[in-house]
Amino acid sequence: MTLSPDAKAPASEVVLEAIGLTKHFPVRRKLRDLFKREHDAVHAVDDVNLTLRRGRVVALVGESGSGKSTVARLLAQLYPRTAGDIQLHGESTRVKSGRPFRAYARRVQMIFQDPFASLNPVHTIRYHLTRSLKIHGNAGSSAADLESALTDLLNRVSLTPPERYLDKFPHELSGGQRQRVAIARALGADPEALLADEPVSMLDVSIRLGVLNLLRDLKERLNLAILYITHDIASARYFADETLVMYAGRMVEGGDSESVTQSPAHPYTRLLIESAPDPDRIENMLGDAGDRGNGEPPSLIRPPAGCRFHPRCPMAMPRCTTDLPVRLEIGDAPGHWAACWLYDPATVAEQPPGSAAAAGIVNVEGAR
Repeated sequence: MTLSPDAKAPASEVVLEAIGLTKHFPVRRKLRDLFKREHDAVHAVDDVNLTLRRGRVVALVGESGSGKSTVARLLAQLYPRTAGDIQLHGESTRVKSGRPFRAYARRVQMIFQDPFASLNPVHTIRYHLTRSLKIHGNAGSSAADLESALTDLLNRVSLTPPERYLDKFPHELSGGQRQRVAIARALGADPEALLADEPVSMLDVSIRLGVLNLLRDLKERLNLAILYITHDIASARYFADETLVMYAGRMVEGGDSESVTQSPAHPYTRLLIESAPDPDRIENMLGDAGDRGNGEPPSLIRPPAGCRFHPRCPMAMPRCTTDLPVRLEIGDAPGHWAACWLYDPATVAEQPPGSAAAAGIVNVEGAR
């Protein structure tokens, strides 16, 4: 597609959309496997659908290894996709390098998890921000314009006075200040969408809230579309308008953040919430302690058939082991869905929840 550098979507309009996004990483073959017709691959992401709108935050939640960061890198087009489509303003995009990639990156910027690793330690903050402004054509035509733009970027991320930070190196800043610089560098492109890959997980607990509040303020002032990737479902409820839950490369639940976090439908979402410390919680949301999903996530080289969570699910039914669940609407909350056969009345009528474990088809203690 041809990207128009000045066209921007109005408030609440779709900026970026993933449709059936899939990424399989080939596994390095051994000599004895060279002549096999089929070769192993890691099924990192399968059939992911999500929509980013201006002025709204979508949280992507899941445990480590679930494919969250891979989704962000696919949306940033840092990885080529195996299948599916990425649409920017409704137009399919596939860019690799050069001018088309630069035009795409001007609209879709990524904030990485570790700010110290994403900033070059031998260059100053001035260098990092100047490079961002010049690459994306926002540096102005004079030295005074550039200095004004640098000052504005640091003011936006609350690093004031700006002259205190411009000529420092990354190691001279705290973790929170480095992450604010990384955010300022992303803003130097004047983007419409930010892909924030666990932007606070490397920071001290005491300063995480400040960075989340900064991102919320930027979203409101600049009308940004934000994808917030996290393993902390509590912060998703605080920060995001919509929450999507991911397990072993697949989406398992989604909806507005209040519905997903307060009335979780999928057993995996309940497990995530139960794992978060809460001194006020009286009852286990999954019942007795013995009903918790145990074991390890499945191998993504040979993922299990049916629902990928079924080997750990205390509610598993025989159909869960063979048929991939479809998205089913939950209750009265509009847009709340779960990919779980528990919400298919016909399946539940034939196969009571937990019947697969009772029959020995799956072992929720961890081994199939």
